[in-house]
Amino acid sequence: MGKLQIEDKGQQEESGEVPKKEDSPLARPPPQQVQGKSSQDLPKNWKFVINHPQDQIIGNPSSGVRTRSSLRNICNNLAFISQIEPKNIKDAIVDENWMIVMQEEFNQFERSEVWELVPRPSNQSVIGTKWVFRNKMDENGIIVRNKARLVAQDYNQEEGIDYEETFNPVARLEAIRMLLAFACFKDFILYQMDVKSAFLNGFINEEVYVEQPPGFQSFNFPNHVFKLKKALYGLKQAPRAWYERLSKFLLKKGFKMGKINTTLFIKTKEKDMLLVQIYVDDIIFGATNDSLCEDFSKCMHSEFEMSMMGELNFFLGLQIKQPKEGTFINQAKYIKDLLKRFNMEEAKVMKTPISSSIKLDMDEKGKSIDSTMYKGMIGSLLYLTASRPDIMYSICLCARFQSCPKESYLSAVKRILRYLKGTMNIGLWYPKGDNFELIGFSDADFAGYRVERKTLVTLVISYDTHLSHGIAKSKIQ
Repeated sequence: MGKLQIEDKGQQEESGEVPKKEDSPLARPPPQQVQGKSSQDLPKNWKFVINHPQDQIIGNPSSGVRTRSSLRNICNNLAFISQIEPKNIKDAIVDENWMIVMQEEFNQFERSEVWELVPRPSNQSVIGTKWVFRNKMDENGIIVRNKARLVAQDYNQEEGIDYEETFNPVARLEAIRMLLAFACFKDFILYQMDVKSAFLNGFINEEVYVEQPPGFQSFNFPNHVFKLKKALYGLKQAPRAWYERLSKFLLKKGFKMGKINTTLFIKTKEKDMLLVQIYVDDIIFGATNDSLCEDFSKCMHSEFEMSMMGELNFFLGLQIKQPKEGTFINQAKYIKDLLKRFNMEEAKVMKTPISSSIKLDMDEKGKSIDSTMYKGMIGSLLYLTASRPDIMYSICLCARFQSCPKESYLSAVKRILRYLKGTMNIGLWYPKGDNFELIGFSDADFAGYRVERKTLVTLVISYDTHLSHGIAKSKIQ
């Protein structure tokens, strides 16, 4: 599991004195002239300004004027990314940025030969389609791109008629964490890539018809429908079709599928090994030899349309750093989202997740609360235990009362959130050089459940010989 540590966010800044306003060359510009003429000789309709307004200068004027080249990346990023996430197609079609994204998605279907336009069948059901709009963010919560996805409305499909079985290639978070620990132990870097419109690469055997996408209907054949050749997002059989296509491709390239984790593929070459972990359309890979990673990247690009994302740093809400000293896993962004979701951003910080003297019971006389909200809080906090084993016991204790939650249970859950607010930067630290041994830890309260006198046991499996429950300072910058 690694050691529980705090991420050091301190960043060294370059020292240097900032020139005073009166000493700045921008504060005392030379007299303005145009082609040797003074300001009095200029035409009356010309505007003449000696000093450029300070509020129109980007950045600190004392540090120099930014050129166009230095602002190119910022301007280009903001010019083609919409900050507003539309709720429906009516809101999207009035935004040029979202129209471009939808057109790119539609063009991807044409290039992949996903469908063909045919007359509407009389004896076959037609599945509706809709657009889903999402703003993709990085680990800092900054919008990096707009994503428009055309999906099928699968609630019209019936099992046994429109599809036989479903399967989604999803790896457990424990498997991801285990892979991170193993990569740290073997001293190699993990990388990440994703397949563009992955489900469009899967072939389907059933005869499926879908409606034309809203906003992209054919002018000549508005009543026609699309007959699918490949899978479409939203179809019940789409994940299975994509996984079968990808797994067959990897097996042909010499990979071996994991026996327990079937989304893990391993390839060995002499003493080196390449590990590939699949999570739907996201792929994590790493090797003990960099040449194997390069060969794998070229191999995937030759078969699928990929987007290389580089070193693994943000995956499924996990913020991952892989410096030379080890690997650090943290969920600070996820905690911030939780606090905002449950209106706990201004709450007072607590030093512990639960009081040592608290004993939760049925509390039959307590005031009942919304069970949906309570279950949502418990489920969200359970996902956080991927990098925070220090809150496992308190969450499991509160999770026992989801059927009929009371205000007292809600207070205990809010205390956990208040504790997390003050410990956002705590995470798991895998130092390099440790032994890779399987060790189990248990935390039990010995008949502490007052209702049925049961023992609440929290079992933690670790791949680190030194699991520290203390808090230490990390060297990560």
